[in-house]
Amino acid sequence: MKSLRAVTQVRFGERAAAHLLTSRVIRTVALLGLCAAYLQGGLQKLIDFSGAVAEAQHFGVPLAPVAATATIVTELAGSLLILSGHYRWIGALWLGGFTLVATFVANRFWEIPLPDRFGVENAFFEHLGLVGGFLLVAYLDLRETILSTEGRHVESDPAG
Repeated sequence: MKSLRAVTQVRFGERAAAHLLTSRVIRTVALLGLCAAYLQGGLQKLIDFSGAVAEAQHFGVPLAPVAATATIVTELAGSLLILSGHYRWIGALWLGGFTLVATFVANRFWEIPLPDRFGVENAFFEHLGLVGGFLLVAYLDLRETILSTEGRHVESDPAG
């Protein structure tokens, strides 16, 4: 059985972690980290549009100039929605959907023979992790919106 001191130390540690991890600074840093590659990619494609078109052509995407334009808009606008907090859930679902589609277009590791596929396979699953992160951002934003506007009880456990 745990001593009172051990229980108190755990509770203090939980309170300290909760205080730190629920701060606006940590939230902003986390969202910026999640969006960083999309901001960088969107800006790079905007600066080098011909390179963005060439990338779309490389992956066999039809109407490469249109696809490159849509990619730029998606990466930048989705990120701005998430970072600004205005319709954050829409930005998260937008980037999550884009990432899921792009992952199946650009990271088809099953078409690459071993051992050369290792890096592409890792990228595939890392991108699925990003999709999960965006889904979590959308879930938490909608939950917060519902709680603040309707005052209803919403399940607190994101895992169900």
